[in-house]
Amino acid sequence: MFISTAYAQDAAGGGDPIMSFLPLILIFVVFYFLLIRPQQKRAKEHKQLVEGLRRGDMVVTTGGLIGKISRVVDDNEVEVEIANDVKVKIVRSMIATVQGKPEPANDTEKK
Repeated sequence: MFISTAYAQDAAGGGDPIMSFLPLILIFVVFYFLLIRPQQKRAKEHKQLVEGLRRGDMVVTTGGLIGKISRVVDDNEVEVEIANDVKVKIVRSMIATVQGKPEPANDTEKK
């Protein structure tokens, strides 16, 4: 006849199962070094920053408020003075950065 019989063949060719998982393993390794590891490093640095807050530190909150820590309430809260006689309680984890302690005024300088 004109039509020959087609036989089923293996599509994968019976390759090594480790080689079939190799692309997935490589993708995971790339994600780990480009995404997961730097994020863990930033989280660790932020935790150290929050634990090291002291009275007098100038801070910036995640909402954009800039103020000076007037009192450390407890492990979770600080009291921040954002204007003269305006104090708010802020959760420590919501502090984005510490700008540092203000420099003391130099009164001995001649004008």
